[in-house]
Amino acid sequence: MSEQKIIVPNIGDFKEVEVIEVLVKEGQTIKKNESVITLESDKSSVEVPSIYDGKIKKINIKVGDKVSEGSTILLIEKNKSTLVENKIASKDEKNSEVISFSTNKKLKALSPNSSSAEGKLKSASPNVRKFMRELGTDGAEINGSERAGRITKEDVKAHIKDRINNNISTTAKNKKIVKNEYEHDEFGKVEVQDIPRVKRLSGPHLVRSWTEIPHVTNHDEIDITEMEQFRSTLRDLYTGQKISVTPLAFIMRAMVNALKAYPDFNTSLDPENGKVIYKKYFHIGVAVDTPHGLMVPKIRNVDKLGVKEISQQLRTTSKLCKELKIDKKEFFGGSMTISSLGGIGGVTFFTPIINPPEVSILGVGKSYDKVVRLDGQLVTRKILPISLSYDHRIIDGAEAARFSVHLSQSLGKDFAFKLAV
Repeated sequence: MSEQKIIVPNIGDFKEVEVIEVLVKEGQTIKKNESVITLESDKSSVEVPSIYDGKIKKINIKVGDKVSEGSTILLIEKNKSTLVENKIASKDEKNSEVISFSTNKKLKALSPNSSSAEGKLKSASPNVRKFMRELGTDGAEINGSERAGRITKEDVKAHIKDRINNNISTTAKNKKIVKNEYEHDEFGKVEVQDIPRVKRLSGPHLVRSWTEIPHVTNHDEIDITEMEQFRSTLRDLYTGQKISVTPLAFIMRAMVNALKAYPDFNTSLDPENGKVIYKKYFHIGVAVDTPHGLMVPKIRNVDKLGVKEISQQLRTTSKLCKELKIDKKEFFGGSMTISSLGGIGGVTFFTPIINPPEVSILGVGKSYDKVVRLDGQLVTRKILPISLSYDHRIIDGAEAARFSVHLSQSLGKDFAFKLAV
């Protein structure tokens, strides 16, 4: 056997082009005209074939290298000596064909209207090929929608979608379906209705949150006696009329101060890239009960609003939600969410589900009177029950406890000073 080089032939404009695929391995036996690498320029891609039968001794290039005409691709121990002469096709030949060697075999550059010599890689632009590589998709499995089967990004997306749907369908077929032994209407009259649109849309979001996020919930009690006394005495300086400010406005201001002290609560996780996104804004989500289902709009820049302004924005936003007039964008870009059930009554502690991509949520129950010992005496205090759920991947129990204590102090007897800072 004699050792020969396989070099990059003259294939037109392919100068200093990138190697995007190495199709062979050292020690592999290949046949003449079998593709060994794929090159990609700004305009097209091309496969370079071997001009000998033989065994690959050494590969001189790797993916990402830049090569030009004459660059050595690999060394091969050829099986028999055959005089081979490369000839370049004239410019008048169709499809930019390269007449290769004395056998009159032809290598076609992968122009927009052609496929690879071996039929393994279909025609696609460099951007589309890069897109396919990033998704780990085999171009040979994709049906191109453009002329001569050329693949577009939309074709790749459609292929991925079909593959996912097929996997889901297969999983569904293999999943054991548990059916009721008796139908509901066998026991009496029933009425079947469609799931409300808002609940139908939020359902999968909640399931994904509960199954993908390791939830932990801390429960605590906050003494808001002084805050409630202050709230009940608020009056307009000019008219003397009582000013109605919801307790939620005070809680939101306290939450902003706690987010500043414990920035891990004002983050979103990017686990695929191992990153944590720290937000420098304070947009608080508020769960709003509507006839259409639960909605969670955001009150923007709460750190720049007073409690009266927050209360006004809460009323306006709640009205827009109930009338289905709120902009869709207002449901995104939050720091943390509050779910308050205090106005309904009867609820103290519960387990609120985190609203991704946020990492925490505060549940607020109905305040109640509680007899406690204070300065050696039994007194009645106004207590607010809270439930703090958090993503244990970014927030641990100790930090969550400190966050709750911070809230308690902000809403405690010195609340007026603490909320102002």
